Amino acid sequence: MAYGAPDGSGGSGQLTEDAAEARVAKRCFRTGPPRRVGVELEWLVHDRDDPRRALSAERLTGAVARLEAPGGLPGGSSLTREPGGQLELSSAPAGSLGGCLASVATDLDVLRQAVGTSGLRLVGRGVDDVRPLGRVLDHPRYRAMESFFARSGPWGRVMMCATASVQVSLDSGDGTGGTSGFRLRWELAHRLGPVLVAAFANSPFWRGRPSGWRSTRQAVWARLDPGRTRTPRGGDPRTAWARYALDAELMCLRRTGADWAAPPGLSFRAWLRDPRGERPPTAEDLDYHLSTLFPPVRPRGWLELRMIDAQAGDGWIVPTAVAAALLDDPLAADAALAATESLAPPGELPATAVWLRAARLGPAAPELGKAVRACFAAAEAALARARVPAGVRDAVARFAERYADRGRCPADDLLDTVRRSTATAHRKETQ
Repeated sequence: MAYGAPDGSGGSGQLTEDAAEARVAKRCFRTGPPRRVGVELEWLVHDRDDPRRALSAERLTGAVARLEAPGGLPGGSSLTREPGGQLELSSAPAGSLGGCLASVATDLDVLRQAVGTSGLRLVGRGVDDVRPLGRVLDHPRYRAMESFFARSGPWGRVMMCATASVQVSLDSGDGTGGTSGFRLRWELAHRLGPVLVAAFANSPFWRGRPSGWRSTRQAVWARLDPGRTRTPRGGDPRTAWARYALDAELMCLRRTGADWAAPPGLSFRAWLRDPRGERPPTAEDLDYHLSTLFPPVRPRGWLELRMIDAQAGDGWIVPTAVAAALLDDPLAADAALAATESLAPPGELPATAVWLRAARLGPAAPELGKAVRACFAAAEAALARARVPAGVRDAVARFAERYADRGRCPADDLLDTVRRSTATAHRKETQ
């Protein structure tokens, strides 16, 4: 799903502070009845025979270049590359969950065949703890991003080059006060965030060893610039987001040439007030700045849920279906609000500590496990009411039986495999 045409404030004219706040609020929370659904699938890419082999830009280009062209994928998805060579498959907005899942599945089959022909394979996991850490793409944006995050440690580079997610996109909602209204959908999306982190945690390793987190990916995000990765706080979501966006530091400043590094400590609001020798910012600069903000729920004219670890195989279908059901079905939304009462007081969003607990323990944390089970039950009922294809409902039911109902997540399977291997090796050593 992509930004629509600019609104009436103009793409290249100089901005005032008031105009900037108004533009953010208008563009990022477009209202209307919730109807559309989309999903973005990020995939790690490994050499099929040697997962530890470094990936070159040339090899990746040879594998997927023809699919990146307009119309390159039959289902209408677009394909882009992330800094570390991850591939992102982004659906077109669909009028139904079933339509979205079907079109993405078609395009994913084509993508898998293309990378397989090149001796590569797609890996669905939240963190790549196997392949050497390094940036594959060389672009001024990514150079500036790497430099920005490097000021506070190595984790920005890890996020850029070694993480992958399932990102579900749903309409912002209408102007009513019910579960279809954008204010309550904003609250519910955030309250569901830790539930989705816990249920689908799938990255328990770093550098080949257990990290102590079920979702190491979420732990990495927690170590980054909080002004662009944490949840916006306070009041009406439009006002809170506009304030958050303008107060965030510039990650990069587009210029002619290769150097897009922004002056350290310069927020977009400060740039509006005093350019510090740079050109004055435009509406187009503001739109670009919004693309460098990465909170767990990002408003882009719709709500982009960014907190879910990448899933193995076709496991991406389950979080997409569950998230869509819980936000778009009124009965399921009410049930989800009730199920998440212990995670945040009414009208408030979960604290950072709740997100961290979800990332560390997954559904083994009692209050999160209870919420996960209740939300899956509500989602299954909603999917049945919507007459979603039986294969989708079966996939959600199997996941619930294997994981949610047992207080487990995909990360636990990965950890069990390591524990069994360690126990076997120990037995052999002592025989």
